[in-house]
Amino acid sequence: MARFSFALLRKLPAREKRITLPTLFTFVRIILTPCIVVSMVYEHWGAAFWLFVIAAATDAVDGALARLRNERTFLGACLDPIADKLLILSVFFTLAFVQSPLFSIPHWFVLFVLCKELLLVGGAVAIFAWQGHLEIRPTWLGKTTTLVQILFIVWLFACYFFAWVPIKTYYTMLAVVFVLVAASLMHYASIGFRTVLGIGARRS
Repeated sequence: MARFSFALLRKLPAREKRITLPTLFTFVRIILTPCIVVSMVYEHWGAAFWLFVIAAATDAVDGALARLRNERTFLGACLDPIADKLLILSVFFTLAFVQSPLFSIPHWFVLFVLCKELLLVGGAVAIFAWQGHLEIRPTWLGKTTTLVQILFIVWLFACYFFAWVPIKTYYTMLAVVFVLVAASLMHYASIGFRTVLGIGARRS
């Protein structure tokens, strides 16, 4: 399966694999992720906050540039969600294991988010390997889920930096994020099943 997928990637036109300006902004987000994690480990919450804000801003910038400059590529479409998942998961993992008297992200929550992302990535790879191409188009629910997770993390950084402990707000936001992640998983799973059934119908 892996060799077949790489063979398909090699068959992509060069224009779909080129490094564009929007893709460079995506790389910036990937590079900033370990810097944010290190800042969190050493409890430099101000630096972690601003680095995360910059990283989140690149998510909006690369998408806007890709549309304005008409530079949407398969490479960029793949790297953009990977960069988002890497950033959010890295922060959640660090918040789950960092020693702090304030909030601690539950381990079960991090495991749930990780499993959701692995299922989505695995499903996308399987569909790509099966049909030879893949249309990567985030839905409004997926975009909303990512945005709410980003806002949740920004709020957590602010709580750590200013030593706020609004317990009720924390559990409310955690519940909202959990519901959105679960809903987006079911939403993308339904899209995947419809795609697979459509491929099967065309081949039969």
